[in-house]
Amino acid sequence: MSSLNIGTSGLLAYQRAIGTTSNNIANASTEGYSRQETSLANRPPQFLGGNFQGQGVQVDNIRRISDEFVNRQLTDATTAASAAETRVQIANRIDDLLADESSGLQPVLESYFAAAQDVSSDPTSSSAREVFRTEAESLVERLGSIDSRLQEQRDIVNNQIKTGVQEVNDLAESVADVNRAIVSGSTQGSPNDLLDQRDRLINQLAEKVDVRTVEQDDGALNVFVGNGQSLVLGGDARELRAEPLSGDPDQLDIGVPSGEGTASISRFIQGGELGALLETRGGLIDEAQNTLGQIAHSLGDSFNRQNQLGLDLNGEQGEAIFSLGEPRVWGVGDPKPESNPEVSIEDAGALTTNDYRLRRDDNGEYEVRRLPDNRVVDQDDYEIDDDNDEIRVDGVVIDVGELEGGDGITGEWLIQPTRTGASQIEVQMQDGDELAAAAALRAQTGEDNSGSSDVSRIEAIDPGGSAFDADVDGLEITFVNDEEGEDGVFKLDPDDDDEDGVPLGDDDTVELGVKRDGDSYILVPKDEDNEWAEEGVEWVVEIRGMPDDGDSFQVFTNENREGDNRNMKAMNALAEADQVEGRRNFGDAYNSLIASVGTQTRQAQVAEESASAQLDQAREQREAVSGVNLDEEAADLLRYQQAYQASAQVIQIGNSLFDSLLGAVRG
Repeated sequence: MSSLNIGTSGLLAYQRAIGTTSNNIANASTEGYSRQETSLANRPPQFLGGNFQGQGVQVDNIRRISDEFVNRQLTDATTAASAAETRVQIANRIDDLLADESSGLQPVLESYFAAAQDVSSDPTSSSAREVFRTEAESLVERLGSIDSRLQEQRDIVNNQIKTGVQEVNDLAESVADVNRAIVSGSTQGSPNDLLDQRDRLINQLAEKVDVRTVEQDDGALNVFVGNGQSLVLGGDARELRAEPLSGDPDQLDIGVPSGEGTASISRFIQGGELGALLETRGGLIDEAQNTLGQIAHSLGDSFNRQNQLGLDLNGEQGEAIFSLGEPRVWGVGDPKPESNPEVSIEDAGALTTNDYRLRRDDNGEYEVRRLPDNRVVDQDDYEIDDDNDEIRVDGVVIDVGELEGGDGITGEWLIQPTRTGASQIEVQMQDGDELAAAAALRAQTGEDNSGSSDVSRIEAIDPGGSAFDADVDGLEITFVNDEEGEDGVFKLDPDDDDEDGVPLGDDDTVELGVKRDGDSYILVPKDEDNEWAEEGVEWVVEIRGMPDDGDSFQVFTNENREGDNRNMKAMNALAEADQVEGRRNFGDAYNSLIASVGTQTRQAQVAEESASAQLDQAREQREAVSGVNLDEEAADLLRYQQAYQASAQVIQIGNSLFDSLLGAVRG
């Protein structure tokens, strides 16, 4: 080949190289752009005159400078940073809401208990009683206000999930479009700009959810989320859906089409904005609302019960101070079960902050799972009452006897015992005089007693028990020695030899339980485990000291004793009693919630700082590999320009030689 052709090949090759360098310079600030490089190769030589002679240069490839491992690191760092940023935003809002001294629960709890103490100090004061009722209303209002603001945060998260799912669908469709374009042009060289565009889309997807990618032989990229759910397969994109798949209409989940319905994949979604939204909704908002509901049920039930064990200012048995909400039950699945079980709260003090999932299989067997960890509850932790078709777990009674469909029914149900407890509690007491500050019973030592014993305590323990029956008034308990005069027992009827008595304890103290037995009463002792030997005890009296044979103790109803504050003192004691799950008082339960949210908030802040730093490092690393360095590009541009000019000079010389050759031939 002549020098003219060799010069032309160089001119064309370096023109392409200059164009590639110019493109790099023009896109130096384009996000996600990968630097490109023109690879040159010599043309196959020609054998002439016994030697191989070069034939010039050609463009071998325009190579995209990219490292898959570095890109994967950037994608992972993007996912982590987006998740951390979303998590810290929500955590900060919840923490500010619960810990605020003016809008939190702690100040109104303290005012409520202070008002109860004032009534105890002056039980005859109608103004003190009315202040207590007003403080109860303030407490209820604050519980509802906090719950309402938490619900607002839940609505915000749901909207973000809905928007995020739509954005994921749009991005997935864009990736599928790019895949189709790449595959259609895969035989014509490397589509560098399309590959950059696809990488940018993958990073945008990574901001929303953790993704994994697998490249096909034809150059298309498959994208997966969760635990392997396909989002993009070649040129096809799969649609995600945001629907209330758990059964709770207030809670959007993420699902994929399955048959004629939608299958939830929320528990598999991790990382990114969507993963953080799901995590913080379950770990912060659900926990906060359930804890508030737990406190509301425990406080309301304990004060209701104690008020029903005393007498109000009018001498009437106390009634409930608060009305409490009912657990929520939702059918799960498509189609949903025909009916829902009846769920009630039997023991508010045993309530946890968990939700539950109840499942009945084809064999009629029930399975209970605690949420959010979705672990099966060990059968030792709950009770199945086959006679009454009831399941008892953590203070909750699930009545499955009235389910439509009979023995053949199958299905799943979501049970939320405390979710709406804070929003549904209300003050039922209409007048402060209805506050039962006085105890239902009083007792006195017989005037002719010769022993050293006395009544140290008497109280009702069952609101529906016999302590409020008129025939209790004047009931007498007598201590009777046996024939040897060594030991003795307490009896309601000292002359009845068949009546079992209750012996004095080793420490000269006895707690006598009393229950109704038809038209009469019987005494019930405690067993070796300090539990009542028989069920149905309705009221108790404690006698301390050593009685003599024949000593008696009279029991009376407590009407017309407005100054009695014993039941109010029992209410005051509830402020420090471990009423919440049997291990925390009301204030401690709320403080534990604040501490938990505060800890999670701090963890989110630390994670956000770390994730942000890692993202910066990943970006810097990618820029070091794929980014455009203007100094290098300027040097390359100068080098290619010189080579281009030299090639042009070769062509010029070739033309001159050719002209000289033609001139010589003509001459």
